[in-house]
Amino acid sequence: MSAAKAHGLPKSVIAAMAFVSGFSIMTVEMLGARILSPYFGGSLSVWGSIITIFMLALSVGYLIGGRLSTRHPSPTTYAGFFMVAAITSLPIILFADAIMEPIFLTVVDPRYGSLIASILLFFIPTAILGMISPYSVRLMVESHEHSGHMAGVLFFVSTVGSAIGTLGTSFYFVLWFEVNQILWGAVIALLLAAATILLTQQLFQSRGNHSQGYANRPRKSAS
Repeated sequence: MSAAKAHGLPKSVIAAMAFVSGFSIMTVEMLGARILSPYFGGSLSVWGSIITIFMLALSVGYLIGGRLSTRHPSPTTYAGFFMVAAITSLPIILFADAIMEPIFLTVVDPRYGSLIASILLFFIPTAILGMISPYSVRLMVESHEHSGHMAGVLFFVSTVGSAIGTLGTSFYFVLWFEVNQILWGAVIALLLAAATILLTQQLFQSRGNHSQGYANRPRKSAS
């Protein structure tokens, strides 16, 4: 039995989740400058702060996610990443002004002000989203011989999601919706992803239990 089936998730679902995580990461990152601009402007240094924090947060997430994937990986934990990422993204929507205003009033240099604000707003949810990629590889891999291929497929899907999230947000979403509406959309997408994982796990477990019960049912002997 493959690892994906043993954990109750088909490969297609895991690949779809990698796409959602990549899409969400870049959606939030592309909105970062608009979120910070009322207080720190939209200069290159502000973009530098945002990109730096996202890169550092993802690197931490990759490291932690890789370690967690070696400790009895399960779809429940996998779904938890999406739920926690959604919850920790809420301060970006609800408390951005309350977080940025004291920084703006205290830190004179907007370069360092934007850096501190980026840490407080984006680091934790981005790090959690970064945990998804290595955990996805662990759930999807069938054997050590196939691990490289599976990792390549998942990173391809995740990167395509990031590219589409970047273009979709910068070309269309910002024209059609307000920033907070787009962020709410990302939060809802992450929660739906978590629900999809848990529902798929339940369906596969129920099907497996039904098949096992049928196989173990005593058969009538021929008279």
